[in-house]
Amino acid sequence: MTRAGVRKALDEAPLSLFHLKAACTAGAGFFTDSYDLNVIGTVMLLVKPEFGLSAGQVALVTSSTLLAVAIGAILFGRLGDLLGRRKVYGLEAVIMIVGALGSALAPDFTWLLIARFVLGIGIGGDYPASGVIMTEFANRRNRGRLVGLTFLFYVLGQVAAYVVALLVLALGTPEDIAWRVILGLGALPSLVVLWNRRHMPESPRWTLAVTGDAHRAASDLESFSGRGVDADASTPRATRYRPVALLRDRTFLITLTGTAGSWFFFNVAVYGNSVSQPLLIASIAPNTGTLANIAINTCLVICFSLVAALVGLALLDRMPRKHLQILGFGLSALSMLAIAAIPGLTATVVPFALIFGVSLFGIALGPNFTTMLLAAESYPTSIRSTAHGLSAGIAKIGAFAGALTTPVTLAGLGLRPTVLIAGGCFALGIATTLLLREPRDLALDAEDDDPFVDTRQGAAA
Repeated sequence: MTRAGVRKALDEAPLSLFHLKAACTAGAGFFTDSYDLNVIGTVMLLVKPEFGLSAGQVALVTSSTLLAVAIGAILFGRLGDLLGRRKVYGLEAVIMIVGALGSALAPDFTWLLIARFVLGIGIGGDYPASGVIMTEFANRRNRGRLVGLTFLFYVLGQVAAYVVALLVLALGTPEDIAWRVILGLGALPSLVVLWNRRHMPESPRWTLAVTGDAHRAASDLESFSGRGVDADASTPRATRYRPVALLRDRTFLITLTGTAGSWFFFNVAVYGNSVSQPLLIASIAPNTGTLANIAINTCLVICFSLVAALVGLALLDRMPRKHLQILGFGLSALSMLAIAAIPGLTATVVPFALIFGVSLFGIALGPNFTTMLLAAESYPTSIRSTAHGLSAGIAKIGAFAGALTTPVTLAGLGLRPTVLIAGGCFALGIATTLLLREPRDLALDAEDDDPFVDTRQGAAA
């Protein structure tokens, strides 16, 4: 059997059962993230009258988790580079279990707020942990599809959030119990995630780039790939970057503006509208019952988001990442513009739902995959987790802002100004995407050849 260097072996490895297992293991985390984030919009329809919440309190509950996600992403992203991918891969699942069960047992508003914040820390940690480790195990030819497959689980989690709520309520569960059941069920996939991640190996790319131990990297790769691997002399020396110095590096800042900026504007629009999606439908048809509201949203997610995610997954390695992201942003921006501009569109549910569905299609077609993928592919291995976590954290600050202000904007200004703001954010997402280099078909470790040479530890300041 031909022996090759560690990096080349990873880039050129044929698809295997291990790749699919790794994708599903990482994907299960995103499924849980999505379920826990998207279910809160439906839950608040039930919690609001029971706890007597104001519009501001509703906005705070729906958005507090997202602020915690930002903190968790930045914290776990840095730990992933310092300690290794495997050591933090699973810890975030424990935090998610605690947060989900704590939310389900909440006796009042304050408890619910704190539990959702804890949950958000765990969800945030999962973004760099899952996104980076799958990117580093993927081969060059199928990297987009493999990482995309993990994030397809995010869309499945979004579907599950509505389907589970619909089933729990359709079974006649009292509303004061139903929302607790819906939130508590979020702990189950986290348990599966925790079990599976105990058996994942360390990323050979991280071992190679950060510790410089080529023999260990080759041994780890050989143990799960079943292929002979040479730790040859061409392996680069270990490289660590100084985080503070990185923030003074022009190339790094431009790249971060592209990855974090496009993700930020995407999240302002998406979490503002998606987390508040049940409230948007309620604003169009205030007499629609809770069950009918959830049913409408379930149909929207299945017909538009899930279908678009499958199409996007098929296109990921056939179409440049940037083009796919811009296409998705463009469709979503046009949808928001149409809702704001066409008279009478906001008067009835069906026309509104169809046009709003186009934005869901655009979101799931491109940016849902590519924002995460570009944030993993655009940086060297030794800072990949840090930069991915920073990008995700900045993005979730945008999500926090969107989820916090959308219910208030919707109540104070109405639907049209609310969706127009979202459309502007999608347009800004296009602008920041243009700052990035196209990574499709490039070896992942092409970035390891010191693009930020003045920020290495030991380099001149």
